[in-house]
Amino acid sequence: MSLTETKPSTALLFSDAEWDFETLSRSYDAIEEIALHDLGLDVYPNQIEVISSEQMLDAYSAHGMPIMYQHWSFGKIFAREDTMYRKGYSALAYEIVINSNPCISFLMEENTMTMQALVTAHAAFGHNHFFKNNYLFRQWTDAEGILDYLDFAKRYIARCEESYGQEAVEGILDSAHALMDQGVFRYKRPPRLSREAVAERLAKRLEYESERFSDIWRTLPRSDSLEAGGSADEEDEDGGPQGLTLPEENILYFLEKTSPVLKPWQREILRIVRNIAQYFYPQKQTKVMNEGCATFVHHYIMNQLFDQGLITEGALLEFLHSHSSVVFQPTYDDQRYSGINPYALGFAMMSDIRRICEDPTPEDRDWFPDLAGSLDWRSALKHAWANFRDESFILQYLSPKVMRDFRFFALHDETEAPAYRVTAIHDEDGYGELRARLAAQYDLGQIEPNIQVMEADLMGDRTLRLAHMAFKGRPLAEQTKAQVLRHIERLWGYKVTLDVIETGGA
Repeated sequence: MSLTETKPSTALLFSDAEWDFETLSRSYDAIEEIALHDLGLDVYPNQIEVISSEQMLDAYSAHGMPIMYQHWSFGKIFAREDTMYRKGYSALAYEIVINSNPCISFLMEENTMTMQALVTAHAAFGHNHFFKNNYLFRQWTDAEGILDYLDFAKRYIARCEESYGQEAVEGILDSAHALMDQGVFRYKRPPRLSREAVAERLAKRLEYESERFSDIWRTLPRSDSLEAGGSADEEDEDGGPQGLTLPEENILYFLEKTSPVLKPWQREILRIVRNIAQYFYPQKQTKVMNEGCATFVHHYIMNQLFDQGLITEGALLEFLHSHSSVVFQPTYDDQRYSGINPYALGFAMMSDIRRICEDPTPEDRDWFPDLAGSLDWRSALKHAWANFRDESFILQYLSPKVMRDFRFFALHDETEAPAYRVTAIHDEDGYGELRARLAAQYDLGQIEPNIQVMEADLMGDRTLRLAHMAFKGRPLAEQTKAQVLRHIERLWGYKVTLDVIETGGA
């Protein structure tokens, strides 16, 4: 019996591609019912914004944030993405979602109604649940205060441009952006104040900078204390320079606190950039999990909408076409291959967890004795979403079935060897090595260079000594290294050296 024979057309949420806000609201309510009462998701309150393609491009260029200070690099990204989009070389994302409270989801007005429903499920409930519950986001980000902070950052940098000139501000931002990857705390939680205390401190800084500025000071000779910006006497919520210990992993933090040449407004800009870098740090560690969670959620919800007779077969087919494109994984010898698709791997692993819970094989019982046959796949998934990052999630949950489905194999590459060597394939002998090798690819400690401040001669010639902890002898790219060192020297004001320390074995 067909769907149209069992469900009257009046039960449909929508019947064609056109949408209006009443239809969006009706569909949102149906999606929310499934997300909260079937899947049991725990989400921030949602704020849905519908924007044009040009506004979506604008959001692209500013790290996907609705409020951001101005910088030439954002305009460069906008021009590139706009050109690629207009010429048909690339498409735009259907949505952008902000890790904030309320959680803000931007939907493109060009989307069909089916796509609006899909991305509402994907962003407003999938990503939203992950942002609110994953331990990395709970530890390192402040969803309550990020929008207020970005508003402060935008206004502060605009006022700095008015007071000190656009070129001066741009130079500091250029250097700070070049060091964003080395501007995060990786192993210790940064100090956090209450929202009220942060708002009060930011207001005082703006007032102080406004009252202190006088153009006549540019004509006077500067003493050493003025050149230092009074930094030696400054204390804030992070602790002053006297509290710093070496080695220090967060180079932006060290420069902000101890640079002999930076002025207070320049230090504040460094603080702004490193706080934004810290905000994005968990997203870099959870790409597979975050996108996998959102993709699994939208797939489940859209199928439930169809099973309940709320969308048509045509809408289901449109959704499946888009979903299949999202989770498509080209093979290694395909010209479209650019690595493992995080949507594909994340969705496959999370679907596999459900399969293991509901219909396990003897192999599953050997590999996952606690999950196999438990039936409670919802709790299993929510536990994984809350307590793992990509590296540990793959180590814990990647199954032999998924390895076989993706046809994974491992290559061993040595600098001295004349050729690659296949060391493991998707068979009984290779499963363990494949899982470990794939997980290692998502370890930021192996991906991003580990550069630390080792010594700063503040009482002598003020040389700053950095060290690159070269994992397994992997060197830095010479051109990039020279460019970044110039930015560090600009912020430090004196000589900077970089040593190499071999770590991680051969």
